Amino acid sequence: MDVLPHRYPFLLVDRIVELEPYKRAVGYKNITLNEPYFQGHFPGNPVMPGVLMIEAMAQLGGTTMLMPGEFMRKVAYLAGIDKVKFRRPVVPGDQLWMEAEVLWTRKHIGKVSASARVEGKLVVSAELMFSIVNEQRLNRMDAAILHI
Repeated sequence: MDVLPHRYPFLLVDRIVELEPYKRAVGYKNITLNEPYFQGHFPGNPVMPGVLMIEAMAQLGGTTMLMPGEFMRKVAYLAGIDKVKFRRPVVPGDQLWMEAEVLWTRKHIGKVSASARVEGKLVVSAELMFSIVNEQRLNRMDAAILHI
């Protein structure tokens, strides 16, 4: 909670177990039937949406882009997604173990290689790009200018 700006129901990392700024992070998300998205994805056959697996890895990956103490002043916004591969479904009862490794950083942008596993088996992998900005609440005009 000190590192990630996200809160329920959009906090998708339960615990960060390793964090080396500008290098790597490891964390996990326990997948429970109580997750709000399972009501509609899919009734009788709950599967974690792929976009939320990417978001969970992005939340973890964003932590690698900041040094301790910067978390209160800066935010790592997801800026791009490349080379995504989904390999198997994630269902209630799974523990999604994620790892993010920094590929490169430049001034206010960086890229990480991220992957997630369940019981040691790869379920999703991707390369995620981040834009690091000073903590400012974007108003609607800012968002329109940035084409968010």
